[in-house]
Amino acid sequence: MSGHEHPSAIKIRSELSHPVVDADGHWLEFGPVIVEQLRRIGGDKAADGFTSVGKGVRESLALSVAERQRRRLPQEAFWSSPSRNTRDRATGLLPRLLYERLDELGIDFAILYPTVGLRVPRIADDETRRATCRAFNILTAEHFRDLADRITPAACIPAHTPEEAIAELEYCTRQLGFKVAMFGSLMPRPVAGAAGAPAETARFAVWYDALGLDSAHDYDPLWQTCAQHGIAPTFHTGVRRQGLRLSPTNFTYNHIGHFAAAGHAVCKAIFLGGVTRRFPQLRFGFLEGGVAWGCMLYADLIGHWDKRNRQALEHTDPRALDRALLLDMVRKHGTDEMAAALGGWPDADAHTLTGGIADLDDFSACRIERKEDLRDLFVTPFYFGCEADDRMNAWAFDRRVNPFGARLNALFGSDIGHFDVPDMRDVLPEAWELREDGLITADDFRDFTFANAVRLWGAGNPRFFEGTAVAKAAAEVLGTR
Repeated sequence: MSGHEHPSAIKIRSELSHPVVDADGHWLEFGPVIVEQLRRIGGDKAADGFTSVGKGVRESLALSVAERQRRRLPQEAFWSSPSRNTRDRATGLLPRLLYERLDELGIDFAILYPTVGLRVPRIADDETRRATCRAFNILTAEHFRDLADRITPAACIPAHTPEEAIAELEYCTRQLGFKVAMFGSLMPRPVAGAAGAPAETARFAVWYDALGLDSAHDYDPLWQTCAQHGIAPTFHTGVRRQGLRLSPTNFTYNHIGHFAAAGHAVCKAIFLGGVTRRFPQLRFGFLEGGVAWGCMLYADLIGHWDKRNRQALEHTDPRALDRALLLDMVRKHGTDEMAAALGGWPDADAHTLTGGIADLDDFSACRIERKEDLRDLFVTPFYFGCEADDRMNAWAFDRRVNPFGARLNALFGSDIGHFDVPDMRDVLPEAWELREDGLITADDFRDFTFANAVRLWGAGNPRFFEGTAVAKAAAEVLGTR
């Protein structure tokens, strides 16, 4: 934060020459009513599935610290929605109130994701998951149908198999008119070698499917379906209940960086799995984790390709070692013990110890012919959802530090409705501070708060913004007018 008073959201918006698109706001599901509405639409299974999603959090918060330590359960988020600011709490609950307040917030158009619904695609039981997602999507479409000129919601797409994802995506786009899709990712799958583990420990004996690399299924048919329907896959997956985020006492420890870690894993898998090479028309969005991790991943991939591409591996091939020269240098500069032990080292079969993989090039699926291919396969298709008060958002636009002078696609996301937004009116001003402090330019701010969102959802679907409050400006970005 800059530490100085900033203008209001209304004033900032009045002085901009472009609209503001919120790429990641949230609506709050009113549980008592939502559950019964889901029961009406999808029966008891859908209602019970939604109830089970939030049940674990409540149960964990009711446990003692000692019991969470014994079972290694994480401290969950308590008091996670606005309370003192009652008007904002109501705004999260009531889509029509948000619609009325958008001008006050300086926002022209908003893409909204759910809150409890973020976890619906991760329900373990197949039948329950599909029933809950279907009913939840029907309900979401009903909630937002009359607000389409300024708000569009995301459909929840389960992705434990490509078949279930395709079926729900087809229904949501063809029957319900959804334009935004939030896909499940990092689905926990049981480790075959740990079969039969007790129920209490089975949750630790899983691996997480990142969809693009080493997946349990071939997800290319899903990506092809996305391309056919003009859908940009977006991910809003977190990992604060697993791995290194299992503090039984400290929610902040578990929360910091968990969206970034999830995005990092899925983005890396999609890239190294060659998905962006095979489907160059697709755009992918990774939400609420910021863009700093994207900058680091981009640089890391280029650095690793420099040292681990097929030709570079010749420098570390054990067969390239001049054993005679090495022995001579050891005799001159080492010890007799080293010289005596060097005779059979490294082992004659060392070059075969590669793990049995068919292709030693970790980047083979990307079909990289020149280093610049890494830029084209990463920078163009990937978009990174950023919260307004994150100072690291400026990294996305700094051509001095990003390889090949790239600007990464940072997206302005308000995260309204959640605990980290105590006053919705402050979100746009917090983003504006980067401009006030000279960390980004006016053009950068336009891309951050408007044009990048248009490109993410409009590249595959040029009609995405037709009939909305930003239609004319969006068409100019897309070159369709």
